[in-house]
Amino acid sequence: MKILIAGGGIGGLVAGLCLAEDGHQVEIFEQTSEFREIGAGIQLSPNCTRVLCSLGLESELETYGFMPRGTEIRHFRTGRLISRSILGGKTIEDYGFPYYHVHRGDLLKLLVSAAENKVGITLHLESRVEKFFESIDKVNLTVNKIDHSGDLLVGADGIRSTIREQLWGQQKPRFTGNIAWRAMVPVENLPDGMVRPMATVWWGPQRHFVHYYVKSGAFVNCVCVTEKRGWEIESWTEPGSYAELKADFKGWNANIQQLLESADRESFFKWALFDRPPMEAWGKGHVTLLGDACHPTLPFMAQGAAMAIEDAAVLAGCLRFCGEGQGEESVRAALLRYENLRKGRTARIQRGSRSNGRIFHFSGTRALARNLVARRASRSAMHELFSYNALEVANKAH
Repeated sequence: MKILIAGGGIGGLVAGLCLAEDGHQVEIFEQTSEFREIGAGIQLSPNCTRVLCSLGLESELETYGFMPRGTEIRHFRTGRLISRSILGGKTIEDYGFPYYHVHRGDLLKLLVSAAENKVGITLHLESRVEKFFESIDKVNLTVNKIDHSGDLLVGADGIRSTIREQLWGQQKPRFTGNIAWRAMVPVENLPDGMVRPMATVWWGPQRHFVHYYVKSGAFVNCVCVTEKRGWEIESWTEPGSYAELKADFKGWNANIQQLLESADRESFFKWALFDRPPMEAWGKGHVTLLGDACHPTLPFMAQGAAMAIEDAAVLAGCLRFCGEGQGEESVRAALLRYENLRKGRTARIQRGSRSNGRIFHFSGTRALARNLVARRASRSAMHELFSYNALEVANKAH
């Protein structure tokens, strides 16, 4: 089949690779003029590295990524340990695949390289998707005023998806009341051993701070989230003020102050955090959605990219036995099966991530109760996330 994908982000590229692996012809349309190295760090847990490794990307992940020994949660001021979980080799032992920290730009780079070298994939840059329309058994996608025809269309074009809007009408995403700062800190600027080889989260009233190594351990990625109204710019390329960020985290632990003071001042950016409630339906006919286009996920479970990657594998599995000559209904049925297999899990992750955004910022007695629960709950929560096998789900779809 010929499959059109609107959006060349992580989800769109992985979907293209999974679909081309099964012999489909794939065209990916990306509106930017180049695949830029923008964004912050990403945590890739075993539920998604399983998919990436199945595409032959294991050595590239090892090159670009950093394998943390674990996760830890600390008190914002004293640094007291609240909770800790083991990762590292333990995730390979338990789930068969590693846990990596990568920079979004590095992940995009390796996915683009894989797509460019994959038979069956055509990448189109500077390709603004305008609209689509369906004929009896085809979908036509209008890009830069030119129509492209395919057997089905996947909208992987983000939280403000054009494809979603045409399917279901305009619905503005909701502002969460949180803004996130990001910064990159060269390790050479830090005292030896100051940052442990962990994903560290500092919980404090109305804000939290996350840091972990990326780029093979050469940099520390920092994400700083604070509750703030009146500023709702969503762009990842909006410069942030160092003075404002320092003021937001005044009084926090000395390690936090050291990280901020050591960061590359050109790397300070901030963006407003938006999401949407889970959708009752994703697609219609020969058109479906993937990733943030159908389930935008806040970063408070570190699962946004993972959900898009899982989507890609399950979609490919559901389409595996749909081909020319099998009839229009087989494609429709496969897309509905994909949607039904994914909606429950992605909705739980969406709700859990939104809930975590509130829980992380508790203070007083609520924070004390939260800390007690965190010590007991982290391991079971990880197992539910990491044990999901998108490749197996896809195979069982038949």
